[in-house]
Amino acid sequence: MNKRALHILEYDKIIEKLSEFASSEPGKKMCLELEPSSDIKEIRKNQQKTKDAIARIFKKGSTSFGDNKDFSGILKALKIGSSLDMASLLKVAAFLDNVNRVKTYGRPQRDDEEGDSLSEAFSMLEPLTFVSAEIRRCIVSEEEMSSDASPTLKHIRRGIMLTNDRIHEQLGKMINGSMRTYLQDFVVTMRDDRYCIPVKSEYKSQVNGIVHDQSSSGSTLFIEPAAVVELNNKLKEMALQEQAEIEKILLELSLKTAEHVEAIKYNSEIMTDLDFVFAKASYALSINAITPVFNDIHAFDIKKGRHPLIPKEKVVPIDVYAGREFDMLIITGPNTGGKTVTLKTVGLLTLMGQAGLAIPAGDRSELSVFDEVYADIGDEQSIEQSLSTFSSHMTNTVKILENANENSLCLFDELGAGTDPTEGAALAISILNDLHRRKIRTLATTHYSELKVYALNTKGIQNASCEFDVESLRPTYKLLIGIPGKSNAFAISSKLGLSDEIIGAAKEQISTDDKRFEDLLADLEKSRKIIESERLEIQQYKKEVEELKARLEEKSDKLDRQRDDIIRKANEEARDILQEAKDFADETIRTFRKAGPDATMQDLERARTSVGQKVSDKNKAMSAKKEKPKETHPILKESQLKLGESVKIVSMGLKGTISSKPDKDGNLYIQCGIMRTKANIRDLVLIKDEDPKAAMKKFYGRNTSSSGGKMDLSRAASIRTEINLIGKNSDDAIAALDKYLDDAYVSHLNNVRVVHGKGAGILREAVHNYLRGVPYVKSFKLGEFGEGDAGVTIVTFMK
Repeated sequence: MNKRALHILEYDKIIEKLSEFASSEPGKKMCLELEPSSDIKEIRKNQQKTKDAIARIFKKGSTSFGDNKDFSGILKALKIGSSLDMASLLKVAAFLDNVNRVKTYGRPQRDDEEGDSLSEAFSMLEPLTFVSAEIRRCIVSEEEMSSDASPTLKHIRRGIMLTNDRIHEQLGKMINGSMRTYLQDFVVTMRDDRYCIPVKSEYKSQVNGIVHDQSSSGSTLFIEPAAVVELNNKLKEMALQEQAEIEKILLELSLKTAEHVEAIKYNSEIMTDLDFVFAKASYALSINAITPVFNDIHAFDIKKGRHPLIPKEKVVPIDVYAGREFDMLIITGPNTGGKTVTLKTVGLLTLMGQAGLAIPAGDRSELSVFDEVYADIGDEQSIEQSLSTFSSHMTNTVKILENANENSLCLFDELGAGTDPTEGAALAISILNDLHRRKIRTLATTHYSELKVYALNTKGIQNASCEFDVESLRPTYKLLIGIPGKSNAFAISSKLGLSDEIIGAAKEQISTDDKRFEDLLADLEKSRKIIESERLEIQQYKKEVEELKARLEEKSDKLDRQRDDIIRKANEEARDILQEAKDFADETIRTFRKAGPDATMQDLERARTSVGQKVSDKNKAMSAKKEKPKETHPILKESQLKLGESVKIVSMGLKGTISSKPDKDGNLYIQCGIMRTKANIRDLVLIKDEDPKAAMKKFYGRNTSSSGGKMDLSRAASIRTEINLIGKNSDDAIAALDKYLDDAYVSHLNNVRVVHGKGAGILREAVHNYLRGVPYVKSFKLGEFGEGDAGVTIVTFMK
């Protein structure tokens, strides 16, 4: 890619910003050396890496590669068998620790988690923890070797400590003894790495020893007493032994590290590459960028594209495309309207995409691969070459025309400007015609009306304009493809206060054809605004229709749920009525059987009267139930409800405690004993809390004393995990199942098996209908192969 275009489009500023997101020096260097590629396979591979790195940051957060350094010098020294110092070995250890952290970051969180384009790089890292652990064990800091690095070093340092103690003991006796009168100060000091005492110069002959130094005034001599000379010599010897042992340990550590030079080098290369990829991902997140789709047909479609160097609060997104219906775009409009920014945005996003960087644009934005991007943008007078603006631009244009081909993207700002307008427009049309004939993708900006007409009359070339608000005298920076722009010079001048007389005289200087063309552009602009307004209005209507549709669907779902509840309750009531009828018929038969075969007419009449009385009592009870007025109560507000508060469900006559907050429809869950049921806030009344023991006794119908607790525990211990209903009729089976499920749920079983057999499926259907109405049943299903197939139902309870 030519350097001039990279500089004009400010690509260098992008990679400088990118390098700020790398955490290691090699990573920063790799960022600064990044150049766009023209290999679509490589581009797609790099874009996928960027995309996967973004996904990992979203999922796990970012990671650091900061301990990755330039190890070329260290590795070279290790290869030739040199010994590293403590600081270099610690750098290697820190790097290997960093490798271990990065490898852990790259591991999948679940065994079934699929890998991505970065998984292989993470898996190929070798932390060499045994090497870093050995270095950490031996070296405390860049200037201190641990005494535990070797037994010999530990022994030497112990000897040094003991000798130091003996020297201080000897000198301490001298300072506090007979020599006290000869001393300038009562301290032990060091001179030439030997322990000395400060003696007054006049008492030099009184202290037997070696003079090592004297004070600047000459009044004090620093003498090493003869009594500690031998000890100081021994101390010096042991210090040399210590240094030799340290050198030996460093050599051993270096040789052990040298065995893994290739692995360290390979780790550094992988870490640098990963740092580079994650820098691209972090930069993408900072500018809210996406990874674009790439094609090889030289077509681009940038949706909501933003120039990454313009502040977020100022940049205006643009939609720009070319390469399919047309291969050339001519952009017109007033100065400072955004034409140049549009050119730079297209060029820069193309370069960023081909460099594997995410681009600040909307989803599904599409870019193509170009071998070269050429740009002639900006005022580039060349004082050194004595070239005018026009000459400078024409020099660049000539070079572009010589080198560009159908695999190039060309960007021209104010093509043909800087000279006579008539000649400049003719020259610009000729240049564009040559590029169009050679099928070179081109974007050009201009003020010339001739170029607008040229675009209108030439197939494969499209006009575009940067919108300008005449009322506020400000550009909107919106790019409108398909509509040529007006210069708006007269309108702007009028708004700025230029007299109508001068403006009228200026209009007379314009040819009739130019006037008609400007009027046509004005009509097109007016029509566009009307269409845009209507489009926005249609979008608003569509939004309202969608919201209405969503509300209707929600209401329909609610009605369906209510219908299902009504049908379920009706089925339950029908089952209760049938059961009552059966019980009543059985009782009637038993009454007549009691009369026996020898019963008289009076006995039969009494039996008939008894049965008739029961029927009459039942009818009265049912009539009273139907005529019972509906109980009214004040509607509660959400603020009145608290979790754990006691309430009564009016329609069901049940008492319980609140176990969830109401949803948007006012529905919430109430815990009624072992059952958790759903109710509406409008069907609830608050009640005062009862005594816990009384409430339990009322619910279970028995005393909740310790003996009762023991009975429940006994039942929980003996409850089976399945119930066999084979051979029972539906009513008896449901009654048995009802009691069994209550016991199983109270015993905290997670799931149970209901054996009903296959047969004609009547009992199975009855069991399933019953299970649908049990509130503490979470789900149920038929058994699988080996569990009983269709002859068994597996029931799972709510927790």
